Amino acid sequence: MKMLPDFSPFLSNWSGTGPRVGVVMSHGFTGSPHSVRPWAEHLAAAGYAVRLPLLPGHGTTWQDMAKRSWQEWHRAVDDAYLELAAECEYVFAAGLSMGGTLALRIAATRPVAGTVVVNPGLVLDDPRAVIVAALKYVVKTTPAIANDILKPDQDEGAYARTPVAAAHELKKMYKNTAMILPRITAPVRVYKSTVDNVISNLSLEFLRSRVQAPVEINYLHNSHHVATLDNDAPEIFSGTVDFIHQTVAALAGHGSSPDKDAAHEQA
Repeated sequence: MKMLPDFSPFLSNWSGTGPRVGVVMSHGFTGSPHSVRPWAEHLAAAGYAVRLPLLPGHGTTWQDMAKRSWQEWHRAVDDAYLELAAECEYVFAAGLSMGGTLALRIAATRPVAGTVVVNPGLVLDDPRAVIVAALKYVVKTTPAIANDILKPDQDEGAYARTPVAAAHELKKMYKNTAMILPRITAPVRVYKSTVDNVISNLSLEFLRSRVQAPVEINYLHNSHHVATLDNDAPEIFSGTVDFIHQTVAALAGHGSSPDKDAAHEQA
């Protein structure tokens, strides 16, 4: 049975043992927290403090989204990061698709302990991207590529139409993020579906070429783009907990933690 999407933000407080660990998370373009809520719930059950905001213009109407800027999306995730950083010794960033882009932005502009991204976007290789700045004045929306999920009866809660103005904002965010990727110093774990009808492998190759920090690629063979709701979701969830545990253990063993007094320069 297909569940109705839940657009509400997700929040959990730290309930584990040892160092206080938080995870700031983000959903994707035109989507909602519903697409990554099971991931967030799994991390909360592991004892981590979690913040998963609803990005501005999402979970409402495409007309609302068309009025929003990419800086608003970044600010929502950054505010959630700052909330966790005030409470936790270590903060990780995580996200799906455009949420992965936003997680990488946090990693480039804030002292995170590590980053986990699922099918992140960095290159808008749709042929229409070249003229999207002009196209938004002619065409208001295009059909969305939503629910790219192999598993039956799943609904990510994305808009049925994509506002072209928002796609232009996405293109601008990709371009800005590309410039700051070399600032990432903490390890990055990537989950990439071998069949992804939304984000091509160009984004993965771009990430690997620009990020100088350690990047680990894990391929998903039984999921499409929205892998956090797909067959390989359990691998993503348990793998994220393992990554966080190993990263914190390594940092704690060296007696180090991200320097919150020396946050990276904001882009």
